[in-house]
Amino acid sequence: MKYLITGLGNPGAAYENTRHNIGFKILDALAEASNIVFSDQRYGYVAEYKYKSRIFILLKPTTYMNLSGKAVSYWLKQEKIALENLLVVTDDLALPMGTLRLKPKGGTAGHNGLKSIHESLGTNEYARLRFGIGDNFRQGQQVDYVLSQWTKEENVLLPERIDMCIQIIRNFGTIGVERTMTEFNGK
Repeated sequence: MKYLITGLGNPGAAYENTRHNIGFKILDALAEASNIVFSDQRYGYVAEYKYKSRIFILLKPTTYMNLSGKAVSYWLKQEKIALENLLVVTDDLALPMGTLRLKPKGGTAGHNGLKSIHESLGTNEYARLRFGIGDNFRQGQQVDYVLSQWTKEENVLLPERIDMCIQIIRNFGTIGVERTMTEFNGK
């Protein structure tokens, strides 16, 4: 079985440790823990991760957040991966910092990366792992907030939450979205 795990973010050092790049950060942690390396390929940095007889294609789109759908669509076709085996890892302003939510489908909630994926695929019928970044910003400051660096307090929380995300990704491929939701949502 093959799975496409897409971590949303923006390429480049300027975005590296920002809230909006949590998808990249989670896939980087999984790659590091598994001794695999990303290579620069069409529309993204790509790595292949094998776990319990499954193949996970890890994708960090280089199309920038607003065009993430182009990369997702290409790699689903390139690797011949079924839509139900797609998991998108993204930040979420509507969830408190560090809250994790796995969903089998859903709307875009105003997230430009999810909007692009929805437009490219023509559906919202794909799983997403939402990582809460909170909404601790003044009105009109949303862009600055998501593109700013993590605070010291947030950085303390990140490793444990990222480890949990890695477990969720593995479980998504081995026991499925519904059982994984039961096990992890609400923790």
